[in-house]
Amino acid sequence: MSPHARSPYARALGEHIGQLHPALRRYFEGVPEGHVGIGEGVFERVGVRHRWMRPLLLPLQRRHVLLADAATDVPFVVRNTMRNGQARAERTLLLGDRRWTMVDAVSFLGPGRVVDRIGRPMSVAASFDVSVAEGALRLTSRRTGIRWIGLRLGLPRFLGPRVTLTERFDEESRRQRVRLRICLPLVGCVYEYEGGFDYRIEEDRG
Repeated sequence: MSPHARSPYARALGEHIGQLHPALRRYFEGVPEGHVGIGEGVFERVGVRHRWMRPLLLPLQRRHVLLADAATDVPFVVRNTMRNGQARAERTLLLGDRRWTMVDAVSFLGPGRVVDRIGRPMSVAASFDVSVAEGALRLTSRRTGIRWIGLRLGLPRFLGPRVTLTERFDEESRRQRVRLRICLPLVGCVYEYEGGFDYRIEEDRG
């Protein structure tokens, strides 16, 4: 894979990518042109912790940013592709008789940093510090902004949500594990997902 085809995560980590578990290194190095990475698994839990917040977050659900609901044991499929230097992902949750998809695109910002643009149309952007700890990849948010009705609103760090994401490989289950938490000042954790999945890279047939 050429340097220009490397994923933004690999570029941000630089030589530290070698500290990732081999399965995670394969995942975060990127997807070759003409191929797609497919993960299939189950979220043990996903969604909003506080019922009173769900109506407020429905606009973000409609824009494929987050699920304005709460559910357990939810099957999901993630499709990863590389396009124009971005790592793009579509995570489709199978919620009984309906499906909901979160979409995002991650770009390289500089050594140790990436930015994630989330939604369709893009509605939320968050910059992250990228690090490796005990073979796992960790993202910690620095700044978050919202784009709404043509306006771009940057949230001060002391008021904005704190987002942390950890991806690791579980040797016992032989599956990749992902855990995300979104916390607000004075409120605590308001949104989460956690689960395990199997991952493969195959030719993109369309």
